[in-house]
Amino acid sequence: MSDANPKSQPFSNAEKDPDDWTTGDEPMTGAQASYLKTLSEEAGEAFDESLSKADASKRIDALQEKTGRGN
Repeated sequence: MSDANPKSQPFSNAEKDPDDWTTGDEPMTGAQASYLKTLSEEAGEAFDESLSKADASKRIDALQEKTGRGN
């Protein structure tokens, strides 16, 4: 019996690179904006309300790493 659990794999079809999203150039969602604003405040960095969905996702990832959230 294998110890490999497919659910333990870090990547799935649902986790595409934001650059590959078909809607990535649309404005960020309200949820992204709210979370990004919170992360920006915690990190002491400016919040850019003009980011696209894809750019907001990448910024969230970067700020999560900086603040230790999402780990």
